[in-house]
Amino acid sequence: MHIDRIDHLVLTVADLEPKAARPTPGSADLCLISGVPLDEVRARLAELGVPIEQGPVGRTGATGPITSCYLRDPDDNLIEISTYDGDTASPTATG
Repeated sequence: MHIDRIDHLVLTVADLEPKAARPTPGSADLCLISGVPLDEVRARLAELGVPIEQGPVGRTGATGPITSCYLRDPDDNLIEISTYDGDTASPTATG
């Protein structure tokens, strides 16, 4: 599995599903953009015994539509792994 970069952090002013297991002020999810198809990511997570909490679901990324899956890290933080929909929507990393 290969993660290209962090795409966005979600800061909300209202509860949205799914929500943090133990919400604290300033908590949100961490969205990672995958360099491989989401089906491959899901298959690898299944091999490792990592449960998917929700997804795949359509969402809005920093630069366009994304498809996301949600899971929990060992500390129970919400992690979003996403791919941009279509070949042309994925932003290119710049330095």
